[in-house]
Amino acid sequence: MPETVSERDLQKSIIRNLKDFILEIGKDFTFIGEEYRVQVGKHDYYIDLLFYHRGLSCLVVFELKIGEFKPEYVGKINLYLEALDREVKKENKNPSVGIILCASKDDEVVEFALSRSLSPIMVSEYNLKLIDKSLLQRKLKEYIELAEAELEEN
Repeated sequence: MPETVSERDLQKSIIRNLKDFILEIGKDFTFIGEEYRVQVGKHDYYIDLLFYHRGLSCLVVFELKIGEFKPEYVGKINLYLEALDREVKKENKNPSVGIILCASKDDEVVEFALSRSLSPIMVSEYNLKLIDKSLLQRKLKEYIELAEAELEEN
């Protein structure tokens, strides 16, 4: 990927390399769609990438951002998660999970933005250059373990 990239370019690159992307994030992910439309009231919203995670039995939203994390992204992804849980999720499945992939993030801003959110949301940075696969797998495994622990508590 070039140094300057739009969110649409990033999304298209992931779609072109979908097999590699799924292998990077974990084998239990199944691709559902890009620009997945959800309707709330009279408004249409489009989820960048939607997956299903077989191990967690839930839908997983990937929201792609080319800049630094902004707190308003949490409100947007919460809307997506609620719409999916009300209209798309099967009754016997777990609540949907959101992942915001940003070019950069300030951990303190992320902590404040997520502190009152009840939805399972993760904010992660991406690199335009390939990162160590074992590091990505380790981080994703940590997230999945946290999500599974949270599901067990509920």
